[in-house]
Amino acid sequence: MLAVDKTDYSLVGIYGGTFDPIHYGHLRIAEEFIDVIDLCKLCFIPSGSPRLRQAPGASKYHRVAMLRAAIQDNVKFILDEREIHRPGESRSVVTLRELRREFAENFALCFLMGVDVFLKFAEWYCWQELFELCHIVIVGRPGYISTMNNIGLPQELAQEVIHRQASHVSELKRASNGLVLTVTTTMLDISATAIRANIANKKSNRYLLPDTVLEYIETNHLYFPKIRI
Repeated sequence: MLAVDKTDYSLVGIYGGTFDPIHYGHLRIAEEFIDVIDLCKLCFIPSGSPRLRQAPGASKYHRVAMLRAAIQDNVKFILDEREIHRPGESRSVVTLRELRREFAENFALCFLMGVDVFLKFAEWYCWQELFELCHIVIVGRPGYISTMNNIGLPQELAQEVIHRQASHVSELKRASNGLVLTVTTTMLDISATAIRANIANKKSNRYLLPDTVLEYIETNHLYFPKIRI
């Protein structure tokens, strides 16, 4: 159900992921997302045990520490550790149910995700319920198709999205949940996979992620190949 009224909702961004490790691609999207959507704040929510992808290379505690180091100087970036401390598989619908109860009625949640993630959205646990809890804001990714006009979406997802598409940010502020908006941001072709491969192959990652994160990785010997004795 799409809840629409004349209230101007304050928008809160939700940015989930493994952040394994956090890098400038993540951070630049988040920074622009705040301006483009006019967010009052953005919550980074690192997943503890992701359900639909391989286990992260670094432990959840290391990933939280790197994320904290990367965002500490931005007053609009908030670190939310609930999925790290929750036992079992990380499920976004559980997190969003909790957040919806915690925020006042004049706030609307905007769940940020890349188009590559959204293409698999119908595989998520209780995915249709997420429309009752938040708006979905989609950003492009290098090498992936556009979701505009439902191009390339699985049929079940396309049918759900077709009547939810918003054309402007102002529409998000007039509804508490249920809209899907596609936005354009600067897309830095940086991937955590490539960063981990660079570390394994003793190549430089300078300028791909914050120095504080690089130092943490080196100090804690993360992502380096294990030496067999």
